[in-house]
Amino acid sequence: MRTTLEARVVIVGAGPVGLTLAGELGLRGVDVVVLESRDEPSTESRASTLHARTMELLALRGLLDEFGELPHEPLGHFGGIPLDLNLPSPYAGQWKVPQTRTTAILRTWAVDLGAVVLDGHSLVNVTTTPSGIEARVDSRHGSRNLHASYLVGCDGETSTTARLMNTEFAGRSSDRLLHRVDVTGIDIRNRKFERLPSGLAIAARREDVTRVMVHEFGSNPADGRSDSTFDDIARIWKRVTGEDIRSAKPQWVNSFGNASQQATQYRAGRFFLAGDAAHRQMPVGGQALNLGMQDAFNLGWKLAMAMCGTGDEDLLDSYHDERHAVGARVLAGIEAQASLLLGGPEIEPLRSIFTALLETESVQMQLAATISGLDIDYRRERSSGQSTLCGSRVHPDVVASDPRAADDLRRGCGAVIDSRPDCSPRRWQIVRPDGYEECAGTGSSPHSTFEEWHQFTQFDREPQRLETS
Repeated sequence: MRTTLEARVVIVGAGPVGLTLAGELGLRGVDVVVLESRDEPSTESRASTLHARTMELLALRGLLDEFGELPHEPLGHFGGIPLDLNLPSPYAGQWKVPQTRTTAILRTWAVDLGAVVLDGHSLVNVTTTPSGIEARVDSRHGSRNLHASYLVGCDGETSTTARLMNTEFAGRSSDRLLHRVDVTGIDIRNRKFERLPSGLAIAARREDVTRVMVHEFGSNPADGRSDSTFDDIARIWKRVTGEDIRSAKPQWVNSFGNASQQATQYRAGRFFLAGDAAHRQMPVGGQALNLGMQDAFNLGWKLAMAMCGTGDEDLLDSYHDERHAVGARVLAGIEAQASLLLGGPEIEPLRSIFTALLETESVQMQLAATISGLDIDYRRERSSGQSTLCGSRVHPDVVASDPRAADDLRRGCGAVIDSRPDCSPRRWQIVRPDGYEECAGTGSSPHSTFEEWHQFTQFDREPQRLETS
């Protein structure tokens, strides 16, 4: 076994976030090594929902065909209160896919693009060098060193990367738990956020697997273990619902709290955090998964441009500036939902008020946009003549209207959409590789030519080689 490896970027964690980032970098020819502490991919499908913006980004890269036909639900919820997610997107609503399948598709994509995934390898220590970073990695075969230019932690809420970076987190820890188990071998009725006198009960059957989730009002993490067993959950379910599920066969079990914490910095020099490594939240409605994958889409092209020598420190810093703000807004919404979901009888007056507010179209659309990821806006100071939409999401229909732009974005490049090239004034729109507007306007381009921007984001130039001492 080689005792020293080299890569341009090391990613810690081979979940959906880490693999999305590996694929994004692979599209642009950047050598990537992904470290995964598990010996083989997890069989646990913790999150099963993809929201509209994530679906749009997967479509942008041409990946949706790999998922096939997915179950679609137009309605979501806010804290267990029904919420219409019908917004202006071809992928409005919730799309149901087991996390294991999402992970497998992204892993195949990343590996086909050149990523090396090392299962059974754990990050132990990391230091900076004049030219990059040096990581020490342990496996059952021994230790090895790994040289790279950058390291990105996508290793979840107990992130080793965040610990080694001495990352500070702002927010609060859990004071309530929601228990979850996937089971087979029983037939119980579906329960959709059913509030009973002593707790919250959720049961949803998909094919031959039933997902059971339960919270007992008044309990908190100090009353039990966060790593509850199936027997623990069966006893709580019995107390809350009166049903006995002990005869079921558990597939996997976990419990999660209502912690709401966010890293104060997503970047520290050559180190980055993404996904749950950067923000810890209750995984309500798949928002944590979608938030993390969108972190990766934002960071990937910026890291690649830095490796190619066309991106500067300001561009890398913009990852924190943009995604920290988005994360803070999403975490605030999740914290509100956790209170509405896990609060006891004392929360009922507030739930009544929220139920009434959600009948107001403007409130419904705003909350639906936040949950769906369609309200993300990276606006900044605008120069005279630029569009007021600079930094906002480019609608998929606009991309589809220009085959060249669609092809560029599928390959992970930036794109130029010249809507009226033969008219005066000329109407142009420049799209970032992650599908957000870089700038737009009428008249002359902010670049000397449109082709200059087009070439700037093509990643044709070879990524800079790592120099090791």
